[in-house]
Amino acid sequence: MSEVPLTVVILTYNEEVHIERAISNVKNWAKHIFILDSGSPDKTCEIAEKLGAKVFYRKFDTYSAQRNYAIKELPIETEWMLFLDADEYILDDLKNEIATVLPTATCNGFYLKRRFYFMGKWIKYGGYYPTYILRLFKKQHAQCEREINEHIKVSGEIQTLKGDFVDENLRGMSEWTDKHNKYSTFEARDLYRREQEGVDEGEAAKLFGKQNERKRWIVKNIWNPLMPKLLRPFIYFIYRYFFRLGFLDGRRGFIYHFLQGLWFWFLVDVKYFEMKRKNQTKK
Repeated sequence: MSEVPLTVVILTYNEEVHIERAISNVKNWAKHIFILDSGSPDKTCEIAEKLGAKVFYRKFDTYSAQRNYAIKELPIETEWMLFLDADEYILDDLKNEIATVLPTATCNGFYLKRRFYFMGKWIKYGGYYPTYILRLFKKQHAQCEREINEHIKVSGEIQTLKGDFVDENLRGMSEWTDKHNKYSTFEARDLYRREQEGVDEGEAAKLFGKQNERKRWIVKNIWNPLMPKLLRPFIYFIYRYFFRLGFLDGRRGFIYHFLQGLWFWFLVDVKYFEMKRKNQTKK
């Protein structure tokens, strides 16, 4: 497979379990591989450098700030860049597709189709596949928004590719729950800030738009203002597990849909009420 004129950027922190797979997957395919690390004390950077990737450091504050730093400050020489997480890799069909379309592309970005695995199981139902994420873009037209569940915003035309990339975390459940406990704090903080300040950060939200725009419209117009907190995680789980056929994902699918669809969002609401109570007490 010929070298593709793009730079792959991978954000890392303690990713020695994933980093070799991630770099090997795009080595000898992408022109450059950059690692933006947040100070990993493990062997992440050592492994990355041995595999030929260029390693850079930035102290972590928010996910969007890390990505914006990568877009604007890293010495990327190629016109195109591709964000991958350390626990992700690209399937050969998508590699070939990117190599074919990139040299003559007239758009400024591409949505890629994510294939998500949990405990070794491909989660196909519950609204999880296909999920389209904007990861491949011309860096001069891009910026990142939101602190958590951050997304890339690209000006100009965006097209969609057919091939898949895979999100497969190799860590155990303890680390998964620790990570999502942290994410729930970010989500609760973001929810509280938006409600208190009436924040509308201009995120594209269209009922009849692309998949990500529809999701933002539902969050903005239904989930946050209309769905009762603490009850809505149960409604969401029922919708996802029964109406979106999540039960077809089997036992491991039930574990995932329950934890991510109910437990996680219940935790967000509980932390939101905790923040609200503490701030009211201060007044």
